[in-house]
Amino acid sequence: MHTAQNRNIDLARLASDIKRWGQELGFQKIGIADIELGDAETRLLSWLKLGRHGEMHYMESHGTRRSRPQELQPGTLRVISARLDYLPGQVADSETVMRDPQLGFISRYALGRDYHKVLRTRLQKLAERIESQVGPFQYRAFTDSAPVLEKALAEKAGLGWIGKHTNLIDKQTGSWFFLGELYTDLPLPVDAPAENHCGTCHACLDICPTQAIVAPYELDARRCISYLTIELRGPIPVELRPLIGNRIYGCDDCQLVCPWNRFAQPSAEPDFAPRHGLDAPELIRLFSWTEEEFLKYTEGTAIRRIGYECWLRNIAVALGNGPRNMDVLKALENHQDHSSKLVREHVRWAIGRTVN
Repeated sequence: MHTAQNRNIDLARLASDIKRWGQELGFQKIGIADIELGDAETRLLSWLKLGRHGEMHYMESHGTRRSRPQELQPGTLRVISARLDYLPGQVADSETVMRDPQLGFISRYALGRDYHKVLRTRLQKLAERIESQVGPFQYRAFTDSAPVLEKALAEKAGLGWIGKHTNLIDKQTGSWFFLGELYTDLPLPVDAPAENHCGTCHACLDICPTQAIVAPYELDARRCISYLTIELRGPIPVELRPLIGNRIYGCDDCQLVCPWNRFAQPSAEPDFAPRHGLDAPELIRLFSWTEEEFLKYTEGTAIRRIGYECWLRNIAVALGNGPRNMDVLKALENHQDHSSKLVREHVRWAIGRTVN
């Protein structure tokens, strides 16, 4: 933690420099927001009251620290919001993978190095660059790692608008990007908020396999495939399993169909390139991995966070949704006596679909 000092600083010049330094560090865009999040807080509390966060209990355990930056980090006056594009350049076509039931689909953000590590390193370097210019100041870096309303802050900072699917969209480049923040006590000039350009489009609502987008700008996480395959640690609701298809880690459907993503450019970040052929992997091969192999092939990626048990759970569902043949049945039967009750239950469900 760094202590702020009273000193004469050309804040407008500093804000311009921060944006330039951010781009030099590889961020695609930097914006600056104030910390007034009253409207976003109202929406958050309503969402929590409806129970749409499911078992993500951390969403409510932090109280208002998520929507009141000064409660999380005392002294915060501004938030420097940073965008880093991640769509890999050399990657198997997503829709082709999802149409092949023998393959598993993994959300494109998770194919390369864990974004938490990449963004945190860049944000720290940006803070150090600021410090070299103005001296010690108070800051704290976040990247999906604490109770932060990152999309609401990014929208205020002019990085894009929150679309009907609840993801942030930039008019020039779409939505395939990560967000990170620097909370700071520097009273920097703020940027104009982004304008909403969703218009009458409802493609994301129509495409969602589980109808998790229950209304424009309203997501029920309990139905979202990303939640079911990543956040949920228990059994996936039986009625939703057939709708998951071959998505074994996350879901990109609402982004794939968004018309603004026709402007998206591949990321130049080598860290986000697919590893170990996971952009179009064979389900049976993944299902045969031992826990040691799972840890080896997911090392350094966001995939590892779900653990081996949920990995097998997800693949069992995908196999149950796929072709009924002897290879699939054999792969499932090899796991029907697995030590995990969770895995066994999903395997039995998949076998039931395979033999019927």
